[in-house]
Amino acid sequence: MAVLAVCAAPLIASYFMYYVVKPKGGVTNYGTLIDPRLYPIPPMASTTLDGKPATLDNYKGKWIMLKVGPSECLQECQDQLFAMRQLRKMQGKEMERVERVWMITDNEPLDTVLMRVNDGTRMLRAPAAVIDKWLPLEQGAGAGADKVSDHVYLIDPLGNLMMRFPKGAVSSDTEKVRKVHKDLAKLLKASGIG
Repeated sequence: MAVLAVCAAPLIASYFMYYVVKPKGGVTNYGTLIDPRLYPIPPMASTTLDGKPATLDNYKGKWIMLKVGPSECLQECQDQLFAMRQLRKMQGKEMERVERVWMITDNEPLDTVLMRVNDGTRMLRAPAAVIDKWLPLEQGAGAGADKVSDHVYLIDPLGNLMMRFPKGAVSSDTEKVRKVHKDLAKLLKASGIG
């Protein structure tokens, strides 16, 4: 009986762990992975700030950190833009493989100081209605509780939307920014596309 109990113990333990404890294994990323087949980049009449046609396809071949929002950039927006700049610099020699894009959803003028502080961030104007239909939000969020401007999205070098970082992840919170950096560093290392 003792031999039988010793032999059956691993099997019983595995069933107990799987059906009772239900471990959540395999998740090592902080951002939410998105199935790119469900959210292909839609055709949209986006332009640069000076009115020249430009799309996200212009940045294919690079990882794109995408921020969306109106031209009125309050503190949370400024924190996102600053954190995106820092996240790119944190990649060291790999930083040239990362592009920062701010899709501005209105036609209001931008603050000149804001433009200078965020030099290097690609700023495109795009229709808000198209972006709102395209970018996914948190599952189960109530109406009005979650906006696309709350998140930073990641597009791979092939032009596929593939990750959404949680609300407030790309911000002035150092611990959250470290988690985003870890995700981005892993993707850059694994992709090898440059």
